[in-house]
Amino acid sequence: MVVSHATNLKYLSGFTGSSGFLVLAAGESRLLTDGRYEAQVRQRVDEGLMAAVAVERVDSRYDASLARMLARLGARRVGFEAGHVTVATLRRWQDLAPHIDWQPTEDVVERQRAIKDAGELAIFRRAGAALAGVARALGSWLALDRTEKEVAGDIDRAIVDAGFSGPAFPTIVASGPNSAFPHARPTDRRLSDGDLVVLDFGGVLGGYCVDLTRVAVIGQAPREAESIYASVRDAQAAALAAVRAGVAGSAVDRAARHVLESRGLGEAFLHGTGHGLGLEVHEAPRIARADSGAGDKLEAGMVCTIEPGAYLDGFGGVRLEDDVFVTAEGCEVLTEAPRDLIVV
Repeated sequence: MVVSHATNLKYLSGFTGSSGFLVLAAGESRLLTDGRYEAQVRQRVDEGLMAAVAVERVDSRYDASLARMLARLGARRVGFEAGHVTVATLRRWQDLAPHIDWQPTEDVVERQRAIKDAGELAIFRRAGAALAGVARALGSWLALDRTEKEVAGDIDRAIVDAGFSGPAFPTIVASGPNSAFPHARPTDRRLSDGDLVVLDFGGVLGGYCVDLTRVAVIGQAPREAESIYASVRDAQAAALAAVRAGVAGSAVDRAARHVLESRGLGEAFLHGTGHGLGLEVHEAPRIARADSGAGDKLEAGMVCTIEPGAYLDGFGGVRLEDDVFVTAEGCEVLTEAPRDLIVV
């Protein structure tokens, strides 16, 4: 099998360069990379900082070097990552190695990545606690007339100060009518009296991503805002209670969606209830409606978000998000921070 997706390369071998192939055969693993990384990789392998892979240097083009390596190995049937290899790349491989039966594979490495081991869980626990610390300080950065961009800058600095290598994704600070857009980006809009403010942020620690969302109100919350917030909070509680190994992700989504539908907010829930976390901020499993194609079943060892929301165009929106570690009995919340509406 040829592993070409950068995140899967990192997971299996520890390689973090921008270009490389990992070729997996019976009893051996070979990393194909170029002169920019060869010496560093050999050193890291010798020091035990990477997997014990045999390193081969690309002497011309990657695809040509890959074809020559596979010919030396006598490969006849080779798997490739269908979700990450373009049609054009596959055609080049087929032209250069016509004797090989190229077999598409789906999520072979991703399925392994979804189950976290003890070392990964330790990182997630540290990261979750650190991100929860940032969440506890949100009220200190929110004030009347501050811009969304200013608040986002404060959050990003706090993420780095908390020990993260950086944000896991562009921080979302969405106020007033902007909060009705689930993935709004910070603007120069100034926080105004009565605004709902959605604050969605994450960090990367040891290569792993965590993600958290809280909501604030500037001044006195309108009655409708308080009602929406209570509904989303109850929906998240229902979803958290539904999480455990063996349960379909769609069942967790249904628990949250049922609460919002019962409060007249079913049409205002514009996305799935959660997603997996790992070396990427969006991984398996998907926690969404069954009719969306999400068929993932939760397994012990998975880490995922639980983040229901409700969004009313022209008024505003609410989303509450926490990260959980799935166990046989239920789940462990990794981002334990107050979930009350932050009143500024």
